[in-house]
Amino acid sequence: MSRQPTRFDFPAYLQLSVIPPPSSQPATNVLIFFHGLGDTMGAFTHLAKQSSLPETSSIVVQAPSPLPFDLGGFHWGDDITFDQSSGTMDYDTGFDKSRRVLQEDVMEKGLINKCGYKPRNILLFGFGQGGMAALAAASALKMELGGIVSIGGPLPATLHPDSSHPKNQTPMIVLGGSSNTLITQTAIGDLKKAFQAVEYVKWPRAGDRMPTNRDEMLPIMKFFARRLQSRSGVPEGSVEIGSNGV
Repeated sequence: MSRQPTRFDFPAYLQLSVIPPPSSQPATNVLIFFHGLGDTMGAFTHLAKQSSLPETSSIVVQAPSPLPFDLGGFHWGDDITFDQSSGTMDYDTGFDKSRRVLQEDVMEKGLINKCGYKPRNILLFGFGQGGMAALAAASALKMELGGIVSIGGPLPATLHPDSSHPKNQTPMIVLGGSSNTLITQTAIGDLKKAFQAVEYVKWPRAGDRMPTNRDEMLPIMKFFARRLQSRSGVPEGSVEIGSNGV
């Protein structure tokens, strides 16, 4: 049986925050949050506390590498490169370093070996480059996790799907804007080649930003309702949100 993770279950070099389930509930699931490029774990720590998902501990991990030039913030990539046409930082610069941190130190050694979690009870939530890091870690683990939420994070180029390899069984939901988005039709096709079950949500607005209202958040909450497990079941009189629920 799994137990509530603590800060001491993970290496001291890692910057992370552990938020227990609400109201002293059992820590049946664990949801790991990955912030976007150039951000810190601060905003997602606030999000994790607000989410208050039943029987779910949250872990907010800060990316391992600081941005250069005193820009502030952190990144998940192996390197920093700039797009020659736009001058913006590239999202996809390899994820070997962050993959090792997330797969080995956080999930395998920390949650699975020390805390007793089954992979099926571990879920990942990433934004932008953080979503790409989550996909890289899940692909390397080669076990079915509880699920992946990727907002504006496509499959990293180094994980280009190969038809000779079996698809990853972890269900995922990927969300992006209707324009000015990294979640293009090509990106969706690549995800469907690599993962067995991919749900795509296109928001009716430009850009890959975090949800700003209930309608944008609802598909994510429905996904959690389908994938989170419970030791106590559904309480009497409650309504379980499913794929056709509200």
